[in-house]
Amino acid sequence: MSQGTLTRLFFDAVEQYARHPAAFRRKVAGVWTPVTHREAEERVGAIALGLRELGIRPGDRVAILAETRLEWALVDYACLCARAADVPIYPTLPASQVEYVLRDSGATAVVCSTAAQLAKIVELRGALPTLRHVIVFEPEAKRDGALTLAEVEAKGRAAAPRYPRFREEALAVEPGDLATLIYTSGTTGQPKGVILTHNNIWSNVMASVAALRMSEHDSCLSWLPLSHILERMVDYYFFHVGVTINYAESIEAVPQNLNEVRPTILIGVPRLYEKVYARVLENALTGSALKRKIFLWAKRTGDQWATHRLSGIPVPLGLAIRHAIADRLVFSKLRARTGGRIKLFVSGSAPLSAEIGRFFYSAGLPTIEGYGLTETSPVLTLSPLDRPKFGAVGKPIPGVQVRIAPDGEILAKGPNVMQGYYNLPDATREAIDADGWFHTGDIGEFDAEGYLKITDRKKDLIKTAGGKYIAPQPIENAVKLNKFVANAVVLGDQRKFPIMLVVPNFDSLEPWARERNLTYASRAELIALSDVQAKLEREVMGGLRDLAKFEMPKKIVLLERDFTIESGELTPTLKVKRRAVEKNYKAVIDRVYADADPTAATLEG
Repeated sequence: MSQGTLTRLFFDAVEQYARHPAAFRRKVAGVWTPVTHREAEERVGAIALGLRELGIRPGDRVAILAETRLEWALVDYACLCARAADVPIYPTLPASQVEYVLRDSGATAVVCSTAAQLAKIVELRGALPTLRHVIVFEPEAKRDGALTLAEVEAKGRAAAPRYPRFREEALAVEPGDLATLIYTSGTTGQPKGVILTHNNIWSNVMASVAALRMSEHDSCLSWLPLSHILERMVDYYFFHVGVTINYAESIEAVPQNLNEVRPTILIGVPRLYEKVYARVLENALTGSALKRKIFLWAKRTGDQWATHRLSGIPVPLGLAIRHAIADRLVFSKLRARTGGRIKLFVSGSAPLSAEIGRFFYSAGLPTIEGYGLTETSPVLTLSPLDRPKFGAVGKPIPGVQVRIAPDGEILAKGPNVMQGYYNLPDATREAIDADGWFHTGDIGEFDAEGYLKITDRKKDLIKTAGGKYIAPQPIENAVKLNKFVANAVVLGDQRKFPIMLVVPNFDSLEPWARERNLTYASRAELIALSDVQAKLEREVMGGLRDLAKFEMPKKIVLLERDFTIESGELTPTLKVKRRAVEKNYKAVIDRVYADADPTAATLEG
């Protein structure tokens, strides 16, 4: 089986698309401005030589703490060309978690985007002896001895005559060399560094091209975090096949940028598609009675049409005519809001609701799903474009083997599977068995047509609808240290945000309530009091200041009784059984999410 490197991918694409008008585009002073492949090559070379001038050597680790933007990609390719390995860090992480990644990886340099990101590094720098260089994208953010990216580039340009064999040396990297160290949350809460080689990611790019082919006539809007392997691999894929990559100004600007860029392809997480769907429903259901009636008719018609198309059954003439009318009245307006040129939505990182997938399909916005993990570079399965099946995550991509273990766990093997967890031999042995099968921790099954369905998570790790992983136990343990809390459970798998069920410690709460002359006849009445709810919220949130924004529970739900072994909510060793708690409190949990999302409440009602 052939092997490859990401530096070879980069230089080959530069040659192949040298006459293409744009490798990248980003907004400068309100104007979408192209960067050609040759310009990208020149800047990448200058940054790589600048890093070498700073003393960055092959095998060194360079952290990138930045939002998704052009500079992220340029620095990434520069690290690869300098034969260093980059360590992406989510820009939303608090300083304490940034410190852990920098320390564990032994990063010698960190590249930051803004003053806010640089401030985290300034706070930590004294405690990180291996960190020798701090670089910042934005010149106005420069402080405390940091260099700007422009200064590093200038250093590299000035030094270029001393590196006549730069390209040769960049291409001398081996397929098995470390490309990146990506930290992913573990169930214990401590992140683990996933070791991915050039060939791990290169092989996944090639297999994805074989499964789904885009071309240099396509363009995309890139907005997911490049610190996540999904967007990272996808951007390598796009660069390899000549798709123009447009960097969104921010997550908030995605709807506006969609209309400006008018891309043909969009990679997203379910949360994005849920938001679009919710907005469509809200507009329709809060409009006039006639508008609502037309929309619901169009939705029903689209559903019937999709059923025929997805089953391979010819669409009857009458239904085809009705669908054409529905398209004119409703669906064409939705396509216009996404720029009017979308050929494909790709959803990854968490399961997409089958209802949303079918709706977009019927509206002429084909949506396919994929499945994978950081440890698999990431793609394992992808829906066939001609036969998507909503509620499933597709079929294994070429060169990747997927099978179901006797206990239902999904196992994977292929050139894309990581080398292991950095400095964690025991965790590596637990994840990759002696036969080379990677244990995903997900439970699933194949249907009769070979499509994979994810049915459960083997462990308690929560994955939000936005694709972010949350390790609940450390959060729960932090909260349980509070004297007003007897027990706590974080929930939110496949939901938009996490919530926390809290059992108050009534031995502390009741005296507090008496001191304040609060009147109540039962514990149920006590926890319903607004003063009590505010008090518990303050106590709980006060112990969670170090959490990343996406980890922070958005709602605290008070329960009047503790979990018990008898109710099936605790194991004999008194560990909380999360799924049993979710089942027992389903009505309460559903109501909390429905109250936070009026659109969902309208639909369910």
